This record gives sequence, C-alpha cells and structure tokens, in this order.
Amino acid sequence: MRSKLTGIVTGILAVSGSPTFVWAAEAGGQISQQTFFWVTVLTGGFAMAIASAMAAFAQSRAISSALDGMARQPNAAGRIQTALIIGLAFIESLAIYVLLIALILLFANPFTAIVAGGV
Repeated sequence: MRSKLTGIVTGILAVSGSPTFVWAAEAGGQISQQTFFWVTVLTGGFAMAIASAMAAFAQSRAISSALDGMARQPNAAGRIQTALIIGLAFIESLAIYVLLIALILLFANPFTAIVAGGV
C-alpha cells in the first residue's frame, strides 16, 4: 500500500512538473509572465491539495492508533492523549508550512525576475 501511494504521488508530481520544463524549453529559456503566473498558481494549488490530503490521512491514522491504544490500556489514556495532541500539532504544522510556501510563491515570488524577466 505504501509503495503504491508513493508511486501515485511521484507520478502526479512528474506529470504536473513536466509542462513547466516544456514551456521553458520552447521559448529558449524565457516564458511569458502570464504563463509563469498560471504555473505558479497551479503549483501552489496542487501542493496545498496534496499537503491537506496527506495531513488528513496522517491525522486519521494517528487518532485511530491512539484510540486503539487507549482501548487496550485505559490506564495509559492520559499519556497517549498528550502524545496524540502533540503529534497532531506537528502534522498540522506541515500543512501550514506548505500553505506558507504557496502564499510566498503567489504573492512575493522570488523567481519572477529569474524565470520571466519580470520586476
């Protein structure tokens, strides 16, 4: 299951990243600002969608495992709950970091001057 999921994610990233290289090669290394903007928007959107899906998947697995552990050992429920809350905060922070990177790419893109010859 894990290798299948890794293959699917790798395939999606390879297919979504390929048009960027093709557009850059067609124009002799320079692409228009409009094309660069849309590629940036699509990249940020796909990154946030994948990060949200993976964070939700990880949180559901963590909650399921914690509840299973609490059911098996009710005496350790307090320690398991504390570890669960800390783990959920770390998982959610990964999705927030992806959102931060997507917002930086959308509003303060540091690559505009290099790729599209913009400001």
